[in-house]
Amino acid sequence: MSLRLINIGFGNVVSANRVISIVSPESAPVKRIIAVARENNKLVDATYGRRTRAVIITDSDHVVLSAVQPETVGQRVLSHEEVTEDN
Repeated sequence: MSLRLINIGFGNVVSANRVISIVSPESAPVKRIIAVARENNKLVDATYGRRTRAVIITDSDHVVLSAVQPETVGQRVLSHEEVTEDN
């Protein structure tokens, strides 16, 4: 298993192998997930002060906030997988 890093904006990367889901921050359950992660010191804010557009949930219960759209992050995961399969 190789280390695959996905760009989540502003030069920040997340290990693709650890990502469970990429969701929009609009719903109440996701807002609760963010609040709980903040309380447990498991929140990583990678928005650089911009509006949160994607919430990335990892298998280690860390929650990463990104200013990039969830669809964009998802496409980067998919395109990265296609590149590694071709090699």
